[in-house]
Amino acid sequence: MSQIYSLSQLGWQHFFQQQLSLDEWEQYQIARVEALERSKLFLLTVDDHFSIPIISSMPSMTVGDWGLLNQSGQFFRLLDRLSLFSRKSAGTKVATQLIAANVDTVFIVSSLNQDFNLNRIERYLALANEVKVEPVIILTKSDCCENTQDYVQQVQNLNSLINVIAVNSLDSESVMQLTPWCNKSQTVTFLGSSGVGKSTLINTLLDDQTQRTNAIREDDDKGRHTTTRRTLHLLKNGGILIDTPGMRELQLANCESGVEETFSEITELARQCKYSDCQHEDEPDCAVKEAIVTGVIDRRRLINYQKLLREQEFNSATLAENRARDRKFSRYIRSVQSQAKKIKRGE
Repeated sequence: MSQIYSLSQLGWQHFFQQQLSLDEWEQYQIARVEALERSKLFLLTVDDHFSIPIISSMPSMTVGDWGLLNQSGQFFRLLDRLSLFSRKSAGTKVATQLIAANVDTVFIVSSLNQDFNLNRIERYLALANEVKVEPVIILTKSDCCENTQDYVQQVQNLNSLINVIAVNSLDSESVMQLTPWCNKSQTVTFLGSSGVGKSTLINTLLDDQTQRTNAIREDDDKGRHTTTRRTLHLLKNGGILIDTPGMRELQLANCESGVEETFSEITELARQCKYSDCQHEDEPDCAVKEAIVTGVIDRRRLINYQKLLREQEFNSATLAENRARDRKFSRYIRSVQSQAKKIKRGE
């Protein structure tokens, strides 16, 4: 079969190349996860799109993962990831949900209307900083906003080094501002709440109507959820785009360093407090509290920082307890199976 894509067009990098032995390079087929469903994995190779069934022996995978297939088209192994976005599953379920893998840049999308929320943007920044992926803040619906620059400045005040871009998602020239992060072999993903205009933005980038879009609700400016699964798309200029469904909630877990980096001005000042365990409330000689009084730090930032730290600590402990229970149960099942085999053999 003639080649449709090159590995480079699929996002292949030296990081993945160096994981392969010469035998693997010659005998196995390289594939990238394009999408997945409950029982199917949709793969993209240099010469084909196809799906394989998901079986229990496979590791957990997500869109953007790289793997090897044997000559029969069966899954052989998962390659180490360059990056991995995940979250605690929404609701009361105690599990980790994988979002996207092997991403170079994350576009954090927020809309310029009543749904604009700095606390939410900081939450997504903490996740990006934990994963060590460059974040770019995209503010959509600039055509519907009279004071766009005010919103841009609010986000820029979170971190002067972060790229903040306001776009009209329906205008291809406006969306062209994103092309520096969508170059050949570079993978970008979009993260944001439901209805912030991700699908419209992606359609313009793809010059296509791939993602269905819905109008916002007029009473509160909140959008309707449209994207229903994670999918990988190839851009005309050589970049790779991973779309993800909008999130009603993003629960952080195992994200302490990401939170600390996102609120670095607070963590640096906290080292100057009199007490190492200072809660920045009523303690004497609190450098953080003094910075709030003098206007150096916004009190909103401190409240959100403490909230995210508590949240990720609780979720991390809950997930760890759940994994420990699963390991204990697995050991019990193996011991029962072993005993049953011994009885069958008459031992």
